[in-house]
Amino acid sequence: MNIGFDAKRIFHNQTGLGNYSRDTVRILSDFHQEHSYFLFNPRSHKTNRFFHDRSNITEVNPQHPFYKKFPSLWRSSAIVNTLKANQIQLYHGLTNELPLGIHKSGIKTVVSIHDLIFIRFPELYPVVDRNIYRFKFKYACKIADKIIAISKQTKADIIEYFGVAADKVAVIYQGCHPTFQKPLPPEELARIKQQYQLPEKYVLNVGTIEQRKNLLSLAKAIQPLENINLVIVGKKTKYADIVFEYVRKHQMTNRVFHLENVNLQDLAGLYQNASIFCYPSIFEGFGIPIIEALFSNVPVITSTGSCFSEAGGPNSIYVDPSDVREIREAIQSIWDDPEKAAHLAENGWQFAQRFRDDAIATNLMAVYDQLMVQTTN
Repeated sequence: MNIGFDAKRIFHNQTGLGNYSRDTVRILSDFHQEHSYFLFNPRSHKTNRFFHDRSNITEVNPQHPFYKKFPSLWRSSAIVNTLKANQIQLYHGLTNELPLGIHKSGIKTVVSIHDLIFIRFPELYPVVDRNIYRFKFKYACKIADKIIAISKQTKADIIEYFGVAADKVAVIYQGCHPTFQKPLPPEELARIKQQYQLPEKYVLNVGTIEQRKNLLSLAKAIQPLENINLVIVGKKTKYADIVFEYVRKHQMTNRVFHLENVNLQDLAGLYQNASIFCYPSIFEGFGIPIIEALFSNVPVITSTGSCFSEAGGPNSIYVDPSDVREIREAIQSIWDDPEKAAHLAENGWQFAQRFRDDAIATNLMAVYDQLMVQTTN
């Protein structure tokens, strides 16, 4: 089968949606080598760092000079002709979108919907962005032959906000990069701790520093706990200024560490060196950092509600993200109790095994095969 993917974020996004897209293609390429995978990339890289060594993966770029100059037009509609030319039988929009008119092409379509946060929390998005997202997401859900939701929470939102039939939506959880699933040797962990000048014990938080991630509440939670250090890994937004102003004002700069642009190997080490992973986000489509922490044998504290229990399982601790005292008490309960920390970490790791690559590959290919069987019948 020739399977095509919207590959914009595979090549041009280094974080969440990019990671999901790369992992999806990598997993399918590993476990279903009998198929051919085509990555439709609107803007080619001078150096292709992704999948260049895999014989069953082909990158496809716009060839016409007009679409080289206006790649977004190619990706949004003209790509359909390119899909036909490459004899694509199934096209997967990995990040909430499908090309205009593809439903008339005879090509089967799947779209992954990650979250509808822009509808749930409209105040976090500019009006123009909200309207664009609503059109693209709703259109994709309408014309897709199958929708993949990355959590039960996202499936419920798709049904509620877009009126989609429940049987059109399959829940397939994300996994995480295999780097996070392999224990690093002690000398490598020591090297990472020394390189980043980190304390012996620390609470870890990973993710873009934006309002929805609620990092300020975590900073407030550890403020009176003078023996507890916090390591933050993530890209700054304007919200970060508020967080770090609080840190400075309360004289916490000696125990709050911020890191950015950390490579995968070192990030895995930061997880494995951590004493606690705390993720008090207000709302997520899924929460990949939770999975990364569970695979790293680190006890997890995260939020009640949303999809967090789907990712964290029964052996994570759940807190009201707006309750600073509750976050503080959860951190203390693990920090001061090594046996509890070990119990949570071990059972969390066991729960994380359901997010292994082989399970994800099986679930994805089942969706593809079902659609192709419908085509032949």
